[in-house]
Amino acid sequence: MQKRKILNKIKLSRGKRVRAKIFGTASRPRFSVFRSHSHVYAQLIDDEKGFTLISASTGELKDKQAKIIKAAAVGELIAKRALEKGVKEVVFDRGNYKYHGRVKEIAEGARKGGLKF
Repeated sequence: MQKRKILNKIKLSRGKRVRAKIFGTASRPRFSVFRSHSHVYAQLIDDEKGFTLISASTGELKDKQAKIIKAAAVGELIAKRALEKGVKEVVFDRGNYKYHGRVKEIAEGARKGGLKF
């Protein structure tokens, strides 16, 4: 029990540290990633207005594939939607997650789709 409390505290402090340095604008929105147990969600957020510009998730995909492959597909999907709206550059916000696994794949998929970080 004590170990879990310590790990949660580390996770919260990592999230605060990452978010303190990141701010999204209309020209360069914040690319926020949320990872649940079974899905990955991505949003492009304008922090000046407090408005979500674009969103995508693995729930939109109907393929039966591994979670990592779906995460890369979500990255490409959000990049495609962003380029249609004229957004070419973003600020990546991994939240309190480590840049590893599905979070890394969603970022690489977005880069492959044409977004610049």
